[in-house]
Amino acid sequence: MNKTMVPLTSDQRLLSLDILRGFDLFMLVFFQPVFVAFVKVMNLPFADTLLYHFNHEQWIGFRAWDLVMPLFLFMSGVSMPFAFSKYQQMSDKSAVYKRIIKRVILLFILGAVVQGNLLAFDLHQLRLYSNTLQAIAIGYLITSLIFLNFSMKGQVIGGVILLLLYWVPMTFFGDFTSEGNFAEKVDRIILGRFRDGVSWNPDGTWSFSPHYQYTWILSSLTFGVTVLMGALAGGIMKNGANRNRNALILFISGIVCILISLLWSLQMPVIKKIWTCSMTLYSGGWCLLLMALFYYIIDCRGYSKGLKWLKIYGMNAITAYVLGQVINFRSIVQSLSYGLEQFLGDYYSVWITFGNYFILFCILSILYKRGIFLRV
Repeated sequence: MNKTMVPLTSDQRLLSLDILRGFDLFMLVFFQPVFVAFVKVMNLPFADTLLYHFNHEQWIGFRAWDLVMPLFLFMSGVSMPFAFSKYQQMSDKSAVYKRIIKRVILLFILGAVVQGNLLAFDLHQLRLYSNTLQAIAIGYLITSLIFLNFSMKGQVIGGVILLLLYWVPMTFFGDFTSEGNFAEKVDRIILGRFRDGVSWNPDGTWSFSPHYQYTWILSSLTFGVTVLMGALAGGIMKNGANRNRNALILFISGIVCILISLLWSLQMPVIKKIWTCSMTLYSGGWCLLLMALFYYIIDCRGYSKGLKWLKIYGMNAITAYVLGQVINFRSIVQSLSYGLEQFLGDYYSVWITFGNYFILFCILSILYKRGIFLRV
């Protein structure tokens, strides 16, 4: 059979997924910080234009950098049809449910570590739910329950229900400002003093920061939709015999999601910080388009020359994220490059940033070559 007509089995890895995930992590823990540091030092007259899409949107709107987190969630869903296929037909799913709960707990713990508050061993600094890994954990939990118990049609219906469950209270019990949205009210009530952005006063009292705008509890519903969109995409790529047709389905689905999101944004704006329904479909649409592009080039056309190195990040994505966010290697770079500052001048800070993330790349490369991968 032609390779475009061979469906993937559950034990096969999707090369395009590893490379796309690696691209996402490479942007996060190498390219963006180094590029931003370089452009700022150059002090170019058009620097703001260059950096515009390497920063998050303040409130309403969407920039390229706002896609990094949704893509991370989306790809955690893509792998689910491959990982869970053998469990779907089982009447007793207790084994897989234990695996799911274990992963959710580990991701929550790692998320708290990344946030920098768990290891302080101080309840004043503890934040219960405030990190990308924790969003992945909840999205993964919601999606796994839907995926394991419903057909693809049921999964689509489940995604629509999740969107409506978010849309109704957000529309009728608040507005879409940073202060008045319903998701913000829910977070303040449920998380209270353990919400990110809380500041403590010397007299022991605390208050919510007016500058912290991210929401998590109600937004978990739309986190679930983002991961579910990835699972649906993974199901198409796994079960479809014709890979070129699969790529076309992903592409058309992405366009449809973006068009629906633009229409929905007329009523519910695209706001990444509170993960609105329109933002979920808009970002999910772009995730589908990227997945279609990488899948077509790599898995359909068989072209991966110059791209496989991204697997160094993609196959150890959690490790790359945690190390990149938690450990600062700059002191090592400063020690090894002592005296270079007088020659590099303002570019010394760029060198330090580059060295920091290059050390991370070297660690990931060693792990990759030795076949060591963090499986959460």
